[in-house]
Amino acid sequence: MSGEHSPPPGEQGEPGSPQNIATAIAEISERATLLVREEIELAKAEVSEKASKLIKGAVVGVAAGIFFFTALVFALVGCAWLLYYFLPGNDYTFFWGFFAMAVILVVLGALAGVIAAKVVKKSSPPVPNMAIEEARKIREAVSPAQEQGPATVQGAPSTVAAGDH
Repeated sequence: MSGEHSPPPGEQGEPGSPQNIATAIAEISERATLLVREEIELAKAEVSEKASKLIKGAVVGVAAGIFFFTALVFALVGCAWLLYYFLPGNDYTFFWGFFAMAVILVVLGALAGVIAAKVVKKSSPPVPNMAIEEARKIREAVSPAQEQGPATVQGAPSTVAAGDH
């Protein structure tokens, strides 16, 4: 008898050994977990970027509303002064300044409204398109391997019987 002790066949480091398969499965699991975490981070970044654009658009929209409201106030004050002008005994015509200010505010409100609409339309809905595209590419890269059926280890006998299909 020789003094050498040979390890059992499953522990020799062969390509089909349980230890190598377990290591490969652990590595695949770690990489899949990392990939999912990176996809989640990408989705978060995309959604936060689009949400910030939506918020900016909403702020510009609020500014447009303020311009329109102020224009309405000036128009109503101008109408009040116009009414005062038509009352007998008054020669004041400074109400035209209120109407001019109302027109200026309407133009500013319309401009702010158009800008707000463009910003909101450009950034909505806040969907992480890049993350979805990356996930689709990953699925396409993995799909051909899944369509071939269960993977068999090279050199290992197949365990599927002919009647199991």
